[in-house]
Amino acid sequence: MQNKHLWIAVGLTVALMALVFVAGWMTGRPDRHEAPVAAVSTPVDARAVFVPGAGQIDALRRGVPVDKEGHPPPMAHVENADLRRARAYPMQPPTIPHAIDGYQVDRNSNRCMLCHARANAATFQAPPVSVTHYMDRDDQFLATISPRRYFCNQCHVVQTDAPVLVANQFRDIDSVLSSPPAAKE
Repeated sequence: MQNKHLWIAVGLTVALMALVFVAGWMTGRPDRHEAPVAAVSTPVDARAVFVPGAGQIDALRRGVPVDKEGHPPPMAHVENADLRRARAYPMQPPTIPHAIDGYQVDRNSNRCMLCHARANAATFQAPPVSVTHYMDRDDQFLATISPRRYFCNQCHVVQTDAPVLVANQFRDIDSVLSSPPAAKE
Protein backbone atom coordinates (compact mmCIF):
# COMPACT_ATOMS: atom_id res chain seq x y z
CA MET A 1 0.00 0.00 0.00
CA GLN A 2 2.85 2.37 0.79
CA ASN A 3 4.39 1.78 -2.68
CA LYS A 4 1.11 2.81 -4.31
CA HIS A 5 1.28 6.27 -2.67
CA LEU A 6 4.91 6.63 -3.71
CA TRP A 7 4.11 5.82 -7.37
CA ILE A 8 1.23 8.30 -7.37
CA ALA A 9 3.53 11.05 -6.00
CA VAL A 10 6.21 10.27 -8.59
CA GLY A 11 3.64 10.25 -11.41
CA LEU A 12 2.16 13.58 -10.35
CA THR A 13 5.64 15.12 -10.06
CA VAL A 14 6.62 13.95 -13.55
CA ALA A 15 3.34 15.23 -15.02
CA LEU A 16 3.81 18.63 -13.34
CA MET A 17 7.40 18.87 -14.60
CA ALA A 18 6.29 18.04 -18.14
CA LEU A 19 3.54 20.68 -17.97
CA VAL A 20 6.00 23.36 -16.74
CA PHE A 21 8.46 22.41 -19.49
CA VAL A 22 5.87 22.66 -22.26
CA ALA A 23 4.54 25.97 -20.93
CA GLY A 24 8.04 27.43 -20.78
CA TRP A 25 8.86 26.16 -24.26
CA MET A 26 5.68 27.63 -25.74
CA THR A 27 6.10 31.08 -24.14
CA GLY A 28 9.85 31.24 -24.72
CA ARG A 29 9.74 30.66 -28.49
CA PRO A 30 10.44 33.79 -30.53
CA ASP A 31 7.66 34.97 -32.80
CA ARG A 32 8.50 34.14 -36.39
CA HIS A 33 7.33 37.55 -37.57
CA GLU A 34 9.79 39.54 -35.41
CA ALA A 35 12.81 41.24 -36.96
CA PRO A 36 16.13 39.42 -36.41
CA VAL A 37 18.31 40.65 -33.54
CA ALA A 38 21.19 42.87 -34.68
CA ALA A 39 24.68 41.39 -34.47
CA VAL A 40 27.01 42.47 -31.67
CA SER A 41 28.84 45.67 -32.61
CA THR A 42 32.59 45.89 -32.89
CA PRO A 43 34.34 47.28 -29.83
CA VAL A 44 35.14 50.98 -29.78
CA ASP A 45 38.70 52.09 -29.12
CA ALA A 46 38.99 53.70 -25.71
CA ARG A 47 41.86 55.27 -23.84
CA ALA A 48 42.77 53.92 -20.39
CA VAL A 49 41.69 57.22 -18.84
CA PHE A 50 39.10 59.52 -20.36
CA VAL A 51 38.73 62.96 -18.84
CA PRO A 52 35.51 64.68 -19.93
CA GLY A 53 35.16 68.45 -20.09
CA ALA A 54 34.32 68.86 -16.40
CA GLY A 55 37.62 67.24 -15.39
CA GLN A 56 35.93 64.13 -14.01
CA ILE A 57 37.60 60.76 -14.50
CA ASP A 58 35.39 58.35 -16.39
CA ALA A 59 36.91 55.17 -14.95
CA LEU A 60 34.03 52.83 -15.74
CA ARG A 61 33.21 53.55 -19.40
CA ARG A 62 36.50 55.29 -20.41
CA GLY A 63 34.61 57.53 -22.86
CA VAL A 64 32.80 54.70 -24.64
CA PRO A 65 29.08 55.32 -25.24
CA VAL A 66 26.75 53.15 -23.17
CA ASP A 67 25.38 51.29 -26.22
CA LYS A 68 28.90 50.31 -27.42
CA GLU A 69 31.51 47.91 -26.10
CA GLY A 70 35.02 49.22 -25.53
CA HIS A 71 38.40 47.53 -25.75
CA PRO A 72 39.94 46.86 -22.35
CA PRO A 73 42.93 49.02 -21.42
CA PRO A 74 46.34 47.38 -21.89
CA MET A 75 47.65 45.29 -19.02
CA ALA A 76 50.27 47.03 -16.90
CA HIS A 77 53.73 45.44 -16.86
CA VAL A 78 55.26 44.32 -13.57
CA GLU A 79 58.37 46.29 -12.69
CA ASN A 80 61.23 44.10 -11.58
CA ALA A 81 63.76 46.79 -10.61
CA ASP A 82 64.06 45.86 -6.91
CA LEU A 83 63.69 49.54 -5.98
CA ARG A 84 61.49 50.50 -3.04
CA ARG A 85 58.76 52.99 -3.84
CA ALA A 86 57.65 55.74 -1.52
CA ARG A 87 54.26 55.14 0.03
CA ALA A 88 51.26 56.92 -1.45
CA TYR A 89 49.29 57.33 1.80
CA PRO A 90 49.78 56.82 5.55
CA MET A 91 49.92 53.20 6.71
CA GLN A 92 50.07 51.90 3.11
CA PRO A 93 51.48 48.37 2.94
CA PRO A 94 54.75 48.47 1.00
CA THR A 95 54.51 47.40 -2.64
CA ILE A 96 56.48 44.40 -3.86
CA PRO A 97 59.44 45.63 -5.98
CA HIS A 98 59.95 42.36 -7.86
CA ALA A 99 57.97 39.83 -9.87
CA ILE A 100 56.20 37.13 -7.87
CA ASP A 101 54.97 34.94 -10.73
CA GLY A 102 54.96 31.32 -9.64
CA TYR A 103 55.29 32.09 -5.93
CA GLN A 104 53.40 29.52 -3.90
CA VAL A 105 51.40 31.07 -1.09
CA ASP A 106 48.85 28.65 0.27
CA ARG A 107 48.04 27.12 3.63
CA ASN A 108 51.00 24.73 3.39
CA SER A 109 53.72 27.02 2.05
CA ASN A 110 54.58 30.72 1.83
CA ARG A 111 57.37 31.45 -0.68
CA CYS A 112 57.66 35.08 0.50
CA MET A 113 58.87 33.96 3.91
CA LEU A 114 61.95 32.25 2.41
CA CYS A 115 63.55 35.70 2.06
CA HIS A 116 61.47 37.97 4.28
CA ALA A 117 61.32 35.89 7.49
CA ARG A 118 63.23 37.66 10.24
CA ALA A 119 65.74 34.79 10.42
CA ASN A 120 66.57 34.90 6.66
CA ALA A 121 66.24 38.61 5.84
CA ALA A 122 69.92 39.48 6.35
CA THR A 123 71.06 36.51 4.27
CA PHE A 124 68.87 37.47 1.30
CA GLN A 125 69.23 41.26 1.83
CA ALA A 126 65.45 41.55 1.98
CA PRO A 127 63.46 43.71 4.38
CA PRO A 128 62.09 41.56 7.19
CA VAL A 129 58.36 41.52 7.76
CA SER A 130 57.17 43.85 10.49
CA VAL A 131 56.83 42.56 14.03
CA THR A 132 53.11 43.31 13.73
CA HIS A 133 52.88 40.31 11.38
CA TYR A 134 53.84 38.07 14.32
CA MET A 135 51.05 39.33 16.59
CA ASP A 136 47.67 37.71 17.03
CA ARG A 137 44.42 39.63 17.42
CA ASP A 138 45.04 39.97 21.17
CA ASP A 139 48.48 41.59 20.56
CA GLN A 140 50.28 38.48 21.81
CA PHE A 141 53.53 37.70 19.94
CA LEU A 142 53.74 34.37 18.13
CA ALA A 143 56.77 32.33 17.07
CA THR A 144 55.61 32.31 13.43
CA ILE A 145 53.65 34.62 11.16
CA SER A 146 50.11 35.23 12.37
CA PRO A 147 47.47 33.35 10.34
CA ARG A 148 45.68 36.63 9.63
CA ARG A 149 48.90 38.06 8.10
CA TYR A 150 50.00 34.88 6.30
CA PHE A 151 48.62 35.60 2.81
CA CYS A 152 50.85 38.47 1.68
CA ASN A 153 48.84 39.44 -1.42
CA GLN A 154 45.90 40.46 0.73
CA CYS A 155 47.71 43.75 1.34
CA HIS A 156 50.90 43.85 -0.72
CA VAL A 157 50.81 44.22 -4.52
CA VAL A 158 53.52 44.18 -7.17
CA GLN A 159 54.72 47.47 -8.65
CA THR A 160 53.57 48.10 -12.21
CA ASP A 161 54.01 50.78 -14.84
CA ALA A 162 50.30 51.65 -14.72
CA PRO A 163 49.59 55.37 -15.08
CA VAL A 164 48.68 57.34 -11.99
CA LEU A 165 44.97 58.17 -12.21
CA VAL A 166 44.75 60.68 -9.36
CA ALA A 167 47.38 63.22 -8.34
CA ASN A 168 48.72 62.74 -4.83
CA GLN A 169 50.54 65.27 -2.60
CA PHE A 170 51.20 62.83 0.28
CA ARG A 171 54.59 63.20 1.97
CA ASP A 172 55.84 60.61 4.42
CA ILE A 173 57.07 61.67 7.85
CA ASP A 174 60.77 61.42 6.89
CA SER A 175 60.40 63.94 4.06
CA VAL A 176 58.35 66.27 6.26
CA LEU A 177 60.96 66.22 9.03
CA SER A 178 63.92 66.64 6.66
CA SER A 179 62.52 69.69 4.82
CA PRO A 180 63.27 73.14 6.26
CA PRO A 181 60.37 74.82 8.01
CA ALA A 182 58.35 77.23 5.88
CA ALA A 183 58.77 80.91 6.66
CA LYS A 184 55.81 82.48 8.41
CA GLU A 185 54.44 85.66 6.88
